[in-house]
Amino acid sequence: MKKLVFLFLVVLISFGPVRAGEGMWLPILLEQLNEPEMKSMGMRISAEDIYSINKSSLKDAILLFGRGCTAEIISDQGLILTNHHCGYGQIQAHSTIEHDYLTTGFWAMNQSEELSNPGLSVTLLIRMEDVTAKALAGVEPGMSEKARSEKIRENIAGIEKAAIENTHYNARVRPFYYGNEYYLFVTETFNDVRLVGAPPSNIGKFGGDTDNWMWPRHTGDFSLFRIYAGKDNKPADYSPDNVPYVPKRHLNISLKGAEKGDFTFVFGYPGTTQEYLPSHAIEMITGTENPPAIRLRGKRLDIFDRYMNQSDLVRIQYSAKHAGVANYWKKMIGENRGIKRLNAIEKKQKLEQGFMEWASADPLRNSKYGKLVPEFEALYARLSGLNEDETYLIEAALGVEAFRFAYSFSRLVSAAENASGNPEQVGKIIEQLKQTADGYYKNYHMPVDRSVFATLMQDWFEHQESGRIPVELVQASIPYGSNYEAWAKDLFDNSMFADRQKVNELLNGFKTKKVKKITSDPVYKLASGVYNHYFNRLQPELAILNAHTDSLQRIYMQGLMEFQPNRRFYPDANSTLRVTYGKVDDYFPRDAVHYRHYTTLEGIMEKEDPDIYDYVVEPKLKELFRNKDYGRYAAPDGTMRIAFIASNHTTGGNSGSPVLDADGNLIGVNFDRNWEGTMSDLMYDPDQCRNISIDIRYCLFVIDKLAGAGHLVDEMTLVN
Repeated sequence: MKKLVFLFLVVLISFGPVRAGEGMWLPILLEQLNEPEMKSMGMRISAEDIYSINKSSLKDAILLFGRGCTAEIISDQGLILTNHHCGYGQIQAHSTIEHDYLTTGFWAMNQSEELSNPGLSVTLLIRMEDVTAKALAGVEPGMSEKARSEKIRENIAGIEKAAIENTHYNARVRPFYYGNEYYLFVTETFNDVRLVGAPPSNIGKFGGDTDNWMWPRHTGDFSLFRIYAGKDNKPADYSPDNVPYVPKRHLNISLKGAEKGDFTFVFGYPGTTQEYLPSHAIEMITGTENPPAIRLRGKRLDIFDRYMNQSDLVRIQYSAKHAGVANYWKKMIGENRGIKRLNAIEKKQKLEQGFMEWASADPLRNSKYGKLVPEFEALYARLSGLNEDETYLIEAALGVEAFRFAYSFSRLVSAAENASGNPEQVGKIIEQLKQTADGYYKNYHMPVDRSVFATLMQDWFEHQESGRIPVELVQASIPYGSNYEAWAKDLFDNSMFADRQKVNELLNGFKTKKVKKITSDPVYKLASGVYNHYFNRLQPELAILNAHTDSLQRIYMQGLMEFQPNRRFYPDANSTLRVTYGKVDDYFPRDAVHYRHYTTLEGIMEKEDPDIYDYVVEPKLKELFRNKDYGRYAAPDGTMRIAFIASNHTTGGNSGSPVLDADGNLIGVNFDRNWEGTMSDLMYDPDQCRNISIDIRYCLFVIDKLAGAGHLVDEMTLVN
């Protein structure tokens, strides 16, 4: 009886039914799993209005932006909206000392002024389909993992090929619930995407890394792009003859705003969550992987800051790099704090105890699931040290830009050293390296990288035994003892990769006999040692252990679903289109502290500090504030709302996602989570987890009143 009571409490209290706000749901299953709850929370549209293959629906306006953000179509001329930080790389690429769009912003006053962005694409979902039965056809109990994987790969190839035959679409089948289910995604990708508008960074990145992941927030984190297509409205490579894309659907924009208790939903492409990992994995992530990564990234950021504060050129060169390093650095800090505050590991352990007792109560279940938790414990004990080594290799060695760039020449080395090497192939590789070098050196400052090398090597050598560090690095360090600055100076003084002119000379006059200039270069030798250490020592063992872990996780996931038959399980995020929903809500981050659900322009003025780059306020914004010149974008109380929070479950990849109201109208653009909720990738807490969104009225206000680009607002469909 005690065991039964214990099991009941574990299921009911610790891991009961999914609570409103939690979950990243597949649009195709909303009608089946979520529509009644969404309507009870206030939604006034139907699941088919959100996702349909029979008529245009909201999903026809949602885009995967680049490689890891979301965007939405907001006009019938292909105008799209995403975050400033999602478009930051493109804004930075177009910026120079003479035209510093990061500082001044950029606004195309007509379509001829819109800027092309080679390499940037957006992807539109055409349809999704449950293909589990087809993917698992021929998979039999008792098959080896290798045979099982090969059979599934064979099935998937056939599914993808049949799905797009005689079309210009792409198809991909993705696993869900760790391979217990499979879904097909048919998509359309557009490669001509042009920059239309971006506010200056003291609006789009106001508060910088200090405010990142924090609430209250006052960041105008948005940018505008436009999709161009061929004259047949189909995807086409960039051409001056391309025309704005005409979408099946664009989002209406509401001027009503968001108030506490309002239903909202987020439609986008969340990247990765791991809600169903065992306690041993959480221990490894928070105890073994995150701490050294946090420390090493913090040291890199200190170096970036020092040099960026000394030079506008370096600030432009390293702005995107700084943002990339800082974003996950701060997220990991918050994640560790949140996991500790939630007692997440202890909660997972209680679930596992209940699961094991449930499994042992039945011989058939016991044979299938009874050894899972002990096997997890043994596997993660082995994985922990390897993952720590991998963390140091990625964060310390590959934190050195010259290592990553030098190793890109390994393809040229292989082609040149091959006796039967094809001169045409060598020439092609050289041209690719020239393009890579142009981009690399445009945003490279050698003194920064040299300082990063010295600092990260010292940290690595002080925290790990030499036997766990690539032997090439250990041997090269011996003459310098603990003088890492001297080592760094000699290394960069003697490497051609520290000098753009020397690299250009090599590539412009390359002969196969010159390959020794590359292989004898000290930076190339160390970079090769680092990569060889990974590929030859770490990766093979990691691959075996991770494959074993994945197979156990698949069985554990199946077992959890049997153990908790009344629980509504949602699949982990995997960069596929999802819907998450909740309500606009405040929260209490700690004792005696209450955070309101919105911020206003008054908060920007309170934070202003002309001596700190991230807190400089635009003169025109101050003028508009003084005059309360907010036009039709003011809230009913006369304030200019900046951002709001809600209980929608989001993660990386949801950046740029539309936040929609009960009628499916755009009211905001998701751009962050609160720091107290960053552990939501591993465990969701409805009391603390909040997504942060820019109020769409602030976007429109900046576009219209501050930038004078009202013609862009005229393209949009505004509703009251």
